Amino acid sequence: MDGDLIYVIYGDRPKKMVRRILEHVDIAKDIPSKDSLVGIKPNLVVAKPAEQGATTSPELVEGVIEYLRDNGFHNIIILEGSWLGDRTSRAFQVCGYEGLSNRYNIPLIDLQRDGYMYYQVEDMKISLCNRAMDVDYMINMPVLKGHCQTRITCALKNMKGCIPDREKRRFHTMGLHKPIAYMNKALEQDLIVVDGIIGDLNFEEGGNPVQMNRVILGKDPVLIDSYVAQLLGYDIEDIPYIGMAEDIGVGSSNLIDDNIVELNRDTAPMSIPKTRLIEDLTGYVEEDMACSACYGSLIHALDRLQDRGCLYGMEDKIHIGQGYEGKKGEGLGIGICTKGLERSLSGCPPRAKDIIDFLEKYYI
Repeated sequence: MDGDLIYVIYGDRPKKMVRRILEHVDIAKDIPSKDSLVGIKPNLVVAKPAEQGATTSPELVEGVIEYLRDNGFHNIIILEGSWLGDRTSRAFQVCGYEGLSNRYNIPLIDLQRDGYMYYQVEDMKISLCNRAMDVDYMINMPVLKGHCQTRITCALKNMKGCIPDREKRRFHTMGLHKPIAYMNKALEQDLIVVDGIIGDLNFEEGGNPVQMNRVILGKDPVLIDSYVAQLLGYDIEDIPYIGMAEDIGVGSSNLIDDNIVELNRDTAPMSIPKTRLIEDLTGYVEEDMACSACYGSLIHALDRLQDRGCLYGMEDKIHIGQGYEGKKGEGLGIGICTKGLERSLSGCPPRAKDIIDFLEKYYI
């Protein structure tokens, strides 16, 4: 698999989706040997089900496990260290990973209870958990979601679960961005499988889930995070650790549309309940059979615009959804289905950053 490619598959069946995308890319050929120790690193920052937008879907991880098993890889572990306010053992239980472990006889490694060693990265010394460094092939499985301090959390930040608790405290005193970037120089990830089915709008611990209905796959964590930043409505420069990681050789932020391979289109409607915050945002929208991926991008864009104070006084509705396909008329639309309207942004689905630029140009 080329390191400068990003693959995307849309839908709401995580296990089936991830198996299809792994088979399409033929990831098995990249793993060194059948005896390689394969580590799966989900995001289990808190003990909350994936439906709340904070943690990696166990169905997605199950699909990865089955793919690995079917291709002759049986030396597999799941490893994680939850945040300081929760216990990893509890997250394993509540998030459905104990069931996975029992069904497939795969060890769950609690990195909060692991030893660690120090590693020198440029001018910074970083402690990393031993079991994470023992892995021969690391599969990083972050959640596509916002974060109250770093704006997003995805491939680069998810590896923070592989440092001891005392180091997590120190990272916060250092402002997070530089240590996150430098950590990823020492702790390499071989494959990133992003859970973009349901992720929180703003917070790492969940509470305002947005249905985005996608799985994203790549090898370069800097490139993945550059792509995710734009999906959530940010410029790459808004997330300092992306540029810092690129500067020290972790990866490249050179994101071009030709390097994004979409295997299908989303057709699944929204199926999770809207929180009060999301209901308020969608008050600006006239929706007619909108797919989740497109609608989710619009929600993220509106949230960014609200943060900037750009939504106050907006009276005209933003149109979105398959119900507008083939219709002509006045108004503003988001997504290729609204191309018949007077002003429309193409894309299926468009990125939140593109929606923001479009709305600011024509509407705000």
